[in-house]
Amino acid sequence: MGCCSSASSAAQSSKREWKPLEDRSCTDVPWLLLFILFCIGMGFICGFSVATGAAARLVSGYDSYGNICGQKNAKLEAIPNSGMDHTHRKYVFFLDPCNLDLINRKIKSIALCVTACPRQELKTLSEVQKFAEMNGSALCSYNLKPSEYTTSSKASVLCPKLPVPASAPIPFFHRCAPVNISCYAKFAEALITFVSDNSVLHRLISGVMTSKEIILGLCLLSLVLSMILMVIIRYISRVLVWILTILVILGSLGGTGVLWWLYAKQRKFPKETVTPEQLQIAEDNLQALLIYAISATVFTVILFLIMLVMRKRVALTIALFHVAGKVFIHLPLLVFQPFWTFFALVLFWAYWIMTLLFLGTTGSAVQNDQGFVEFRVSGPLQYMWWYHVVGLIWISEFILACQQMTVAGAVVTYYFTRDKRNLPFTPILASVNRLIRYHLGTVAKGSFIITLVKIPRMILMYMHSQLKGKENACARCVLKSCICCLWCLEKCLNYLNQNAYTATAINSTNFCTSAKDAFVILVENALRVAAINTVGDFMLFLGKVLIVCSTGLAGIMLLNYQQDYTVWVLPLIIVCLFAFLVAHCFLSIYEMVVDVLFLCFAIDTKYNDGSPGREFYMDKVLMEFVENSRKAMKEAGKGGVADARELKPMVGGPEEVAGLQEFHFHFLSLSVFTDCTSSGEAVIICITQDVLLFLFVCLPITWMAEFLSQLRPPSVKVS
Repeated sequence: MGCCSSASSAAQSSKREWKPLEDRSCTDVPWLLLFILFCIGMGFICGFSVATGAAARLVSGYDSYGNICGQKNAKLEAIPNSGMDHTHRKYVFFLDPCNLDLINRKIKSIALCVTACPRQELKTLSEVQKFAEMNGSALCSYNLKPSEYTTSSKASVLCPKLPVPASAPIPFFHRCAPVNISCYAKFAEALITFVSDNSVLHRLISGVMTSKEIILGLCLLSLVLSMILMVIIRYISRVLVWILTILVILGSLGGTGVLWWLYAKQRKFPKETVTPEQLQIAEDNLQALLIYAISATVFTVILFLIMLVMRKRVALTIALFHVAGKVFIHLPLLVFQPFWTFFALVLFWAYWIMTLLFLGTTGSAVQNDQGFVEFRVSGPLQYMWWYHVVGLIWISEFILACQQMTVAGAVVTYYFTRDKRNLPFTPILASVNRLIRYHLGTVAKGSFIITLVKIPRMILMYMHSQLKGKENACARCVLKSCICCLWCLEKCLNYLNQNAYTATAINSTNFCTSAKDAFVILVENALRVAAINTVGDFMLFLGKVLIVCSTGLAGIMLLNYQQDYTVWVLPLIIVCLFAFLVAHCFLSIYEMVVDVLFLCFAIDTKYNDGSPGREFYMDKVLMEFVENSRKAMKEAGKGGVADARELKPMVGGPEEVAGLQEFHFHFLSLSVFTDCTSSGEAVIICITQDVLLFLFVCLPITWMAEFLSQLRPPSVKVS
């Protein structure tokens, strides 16, 4: 099961020829058995939590004395008010529902079972008494009769906190939840510690609630734009790169111009004719517009500089994008792959959350220091939630890895089928069939490796959040460095895993053999990998930026009509984040296709030379690109007749080094200008940070690029 092998087996593997799609065999069976046993353990946790009565406590709810609402209860020893008959009291009501204890993850309030939730706000005890007499729903403690609500001296302690907010029962869970937005603001105040002015938070939340229809519409717009972009990619892949570049330039310029125009318009708006509340909202919007405008300007300038440096590497991206467009034409179901993956993840996350809620209410009744009942699990079973958290990470990564293996199998089938008319009727379903029959163990092993890296990183992130403000500067730096290193390792392993799944789909080898073979191929084509990933990922990033800019611009225009009574900072951030997430989900499929095609192309050119019996599998467009590259190399004097099959090195000549130096100089100038205009009193510190960044990061990168350009290593052969 390990990744270690003997020298003889390694030598044997190096001599083994690739036989795409010829032999199929089960891979990494022990890891599949281990994964099945782990899933059985997850099922045991769910069954245990349901069998111990947690399901009834979760769905029906229970009061502070251990009584489950909506049924007759048994008496608990030494606990007062337990064993009550709550057959007609089906809802849980909290005396102070807005008082949260986030550390212990519970509401710091007495919970009672009531007949009905108060649909209207109750401002006095007389109204609480009247509500109890009319609806038969006593909102005070069981020890206090409704007739004593206004006369008893204990009413201030045993009755709900006034005013009692209007509430409604949560569907399926029988809890009375406040409908007043101010209560939700208090929830957010407990979660967000950097907001010192609570009125700002109230206005932000009211802006979200007021603009919820616009937010929903803009989220749907981002989904439609992402799907349209995926369809367009299929048919205009040759000109896609240029179209995206032009649209992003126009979009970023237009968005920046609109923001500055709105800022100037808002600044000239007369302030004498508005109320103080509207004036405060207008000032918040003005400040947000200024921040947005400065950020958009900085982003636009940096984007232009990057596109200027990378403009010479567009031809290679166009060829790969064209072949990827053909893949989507032959495999149209690839467009819907994010839906199936998202649907599977949502189902699993819903199951995981439900089980976690069950675990929160399972166990035996224990009386706490306040005399109320809590349910706790004792013994080794109290650590089940650790197992449950590991299951969340591993199974989520397993589902994502299944998507990668499915896409890889479908693209491999397309690439290594010489006559495209002989493709399976549905290559996606054929790939899913091969995954289920042969390669689930490989997917389980790859996802487990990612889990082993992700868990320590999450633990360190939790420690960093808990120690914030308490640790010294050295400890904070070490923690952040470890988190950053683990994040980089996780990204590298994700990329290697994806290529290992492609190798498994091609040759039906186990995970370690596939990872080693894929790694060797990638190292042999390191310059190509760097160029393709850099330019290809940048082009797809431009597509994401296009969708975010389009959705954000539409949001600015729509929310601008509500600026008099709505703070739309938070709604616009929510919309843009959702748009980026949707665009990333769709365009990541295209990125997978390009990566799989490149690995197939590298294997094809390594083990085939076009001679009889060793014909190429590659598409004609890719062959034309290789021939054009060879001709360009010959004309430029950078390759002889014998060195026909080679691509341009990633590190170019002095002109590219000069371009890199110019980019770093403009970046430093822009950073200093931004700090001078927006940093205020901390301008000296910010400029010092910019200079240090330039000296210790940008300059070494430029020197390294110049050094590599002088070395001029021999080009990598492809045959």
